[in-house]
Amino acid sequence: MDITATLNKIATLSVEDRICLVQAIWDTIAAKQVYPDLTDAQKQELERRIADYNSNPDNVLTWEEIKASIKRQQ
Repeated sequence: MDITATLNKIATLSVEDRICLVQAIWDTIAAKQVYPDLTDAQKQELERRIADYNSNPDNVLTWEEIKASIKRQQ
C-alpha cells in the first residue's frame, strides 16, 4: 500500500468525513484490544499520578466540576 497516495486521497475528503474515517479506523484497532506499549516517560507519568492520588485521595474533581471550570474560563 502506498501510504502517501492514500493520505493524499484522504486529504480530499471533508473534515467531517475524515473525522468519521479516523473514528472507524480507531474502532477497528480498539476491537482487537491491541495497544502499543507505553513509553518510559508515559509509565513514569502514570506512576507519578497514581502516587499523587494515593497521597491526596480527596484532591480530585468530578467531570462536572472540570466542565464548569472550563466554561467559566471562556
